[in-house]
Amino acid sequence: MTTAPETSKAVSNWLIVVAIMVIAMILVGGATRLTDSGLSITEWRPVTGVVPPLTHEGWLDEFEKYRSSPEYQLQNAGMTLGEFEFIYWWEWGHRFLGRMIGLVFALPLFVFWVRGMIPAGMKPKLLGLLALGGLQGFVGWWMVASGLVDRVDVSQYRLAAHLSLAFVILGVTLWLALSARFGTAPGKTGRLTPLALAFWAAVMVQIALGAFVAGLDAGRIYTTWPGMEGRIIPDGYLAGLPWYQAIFESHAAVQMHHRWMGYLVGLFAFVVAFAFWRSSDRTLKGLSHAIAAMVVIQIALGIVTLVHAAPLSLSLIHQLGAVVLFLLAGSAAWRARRAA
Repeated sequence: MTTAPETSKAVSNWLIVVAIMVIAMILVGGATRLTDSGLSITEWRPVTGVVPPLTHEGWLDEFEKYRSSPEYQLQNAGMTLGEFEFIYWWEWGHRFLGRMIGLVFALPLFVFWVRGMIPAGMKPKLLGLLALGGLQGFVGWWMVASGLVDRVDVSQYRLAAHLSLAFVILGVTLWLALSARFGTAPGKTGRLTPLALAFWAAVMVQIALGAFVAGLDAGRIYTTWPGMEGRIIPDGYLAGLPWYQAIFESHAAVQMHHRWMGYLVGLFAFVVAFAFWRSSDRTLKGLSHAIAAMVVIQIALGIVTLVHAAPLSLSLIHQLGAVVLFLLAGSAAWRARRAA
């Protein structure tokens, strides 16, 4: 019986490719949401849906299906076929990329498994990651389905769940890629691990709050900084809703929470960076500078995006900044787990 290796550069490189594809998926998904393209395909066909319309009649058929949706009837009535094709291609590209990630993950996994190249103890983790990818497909359709009946946008709750799961998949992929390259952690946990994990979780919460902002188009209602039209707590914070509902459904509240959580994550980042800088671990010292710099850049990007009323280009750059900060936080957590 072949003994499983402790590390595998090939497996690590494969997982890095998967992670890059997941990042692309997150950005394409952001563009799909910001261009209001996500509801252009009204059916979920995991296999046959890979083929887009190939004839004029096929396009007319897809357009007719879209015309029966609330989004078309209440928001896009009178849209031309050319305009429909534009939003269709964004959603089709998003789904196609998801299918490609599945293939790029599953086929090499089978090859590495058969050839005995997967590092010891990693097989169940990789199977779990594969299951998360499959779950993401279901969550994506569950999200889209919420916008096909009685509303013109998807549910912000389901959007936040979909985006959060994408980042969970990215985080697990990153962790396994590092473990495959450098080996699993020793039994003893480094003293900075709880702090690093808490920071990673805080970044994740801020990303989820950003999903609520995107889901409600709340980034365009208050475009002044530092105040929200001169106020710390904006008018209409509760929007006539109970406080526990307003947290997730009031446009003003959702934007305010995302702003203030960003400031808190920024302060937390400097606490974490200082702790890492004082560490004897060279990698953590390097990551301390990267985290401090990136959180400043990300806050600045958020402010610029806000005051320009969240155009597509700035919004995607801001989302990419969130990805970079998330990866830095995850890398720091992985390293802290191993640092003395």
